[in-house]
Amino acid sequence: MARSHLTLAFLAISFTTAHAQDRPMLEITWPHAGAVIALGSDAEKAVGVVVKSNFALRPAGKCGDDRRCGHVHMKIDPAGDSCNIPGRPYNSMNSDFGGDLIKARFGHCPSAAGSHVIGVLLADDHHRPILVDGKPVTALVTVTTK
Repeated sequence: MARSHLTLAFLAISFTTAHAQDRPMLEITWPHAGAVIALGSDAEKAVGVVVKSNFALRPAGKCGDDRRCGHVHMKIDPAGDSCNIPGRPYNSMNSDFGGDLIKARFGHCPSAAGSHVIGVLLADDHHRPILVDGKPVTALVTVTTK
């Protein structure tokens, strides 16, 4: 009897672990939280941000039937809209090229240099947020730009 309970417990743990691994995830791998980074020398003062996901990050419209495919939307200082591209609800996204590199365009912020939060959101092929437990899959890091 004890062995069957142990087997059931193991199966429950295995199912939970497999389910957790299948959950969509997104993280910012560079820059690291607390990093001091130099602003780009271009007009947008762009800095590359590298993300990691268990979703295939492809250009919008290129996912087909792959439900584990999408792209990333980025906001700088996501509590507001002050760093968005004028007329857009975001600062950047990788929907044109896909991949794990996104431009953070600090030149759209009222003050490019200083403390900023970089926020990224995982979106599906049609720009809709990917949800887990009713909440969008996101990642945040706070950096200082100079």
